[in-house]
Amino acid sequence: MKPVIALLSALLLATAARADFQQPGQAAPDFTLKDTAGTEHSLSDFKGKWVVLEWVNYQCPFVKKHYKEGNMQGLQKKYTGKDVVWLSICSSAPGKQGHLSPADAAEAVKEHEAAPTAYLIDEDGTVGKLYDAKTTPHMIVINPEGTIVYNGAIDSIKSTKTDDVANAKNYVSSALDEGMAGDPVSVAQSQPYGCSVKY
Repeated sequence: MKPVIALLSALLLATAARADFQQPGQAAPDFTLKDTAGTEHSLSDFKGKWVVLEWVNYQCPFVKKHYKEGNMQGLQKKYTGKDVVWLSICSSAPGKQGHLSPADAAEAVKEHEAAPTAYLIDEDGTVGKLYDAKTTPHMIVINPEGTIVYNGAIDSIKSTKTDDVANAKNYVSSALDEGMAGDPVSVAQSQPYGCSVKY
């Protein structure tokens, strides 16, 4: 019986430690993924910079909402222009909605006029599961010290209507603007909404 209890305790501790990774105030776990050209990018490469992680699936209606009117691209361009690193991550598995080959992903980035620092392919879902990414989009903001300061939805209105973008509070821009100004992030966590990540 003791070995079983010990095993259960170890599993609970491992689960708790994993959950801690996704909480604001916790250190963001390092990872390495390849972009559409096969170049590797590690989170640790960007220590000392603000980093945004954006889980993406261009076929998801909620993602389409933010790309159709240029909302997501506008955020990408605005903040990469301020030296923020923006990493779009696709954790869709082969054969699932949103999965693209590297060549097709590169073409999709161009078609959407997206402007992330890199589009990263996570087809085995390792990084998505590491961060417990639940939806597309799911947004995480990491400060220059490598600490998660925001985790959740892109904004405050759960909808696929493009008209709602202008009326919503954008949590990502708020977190970046407040954090980069040296202020506390007023909304550090929210419930992400969108299509489920297609692991």
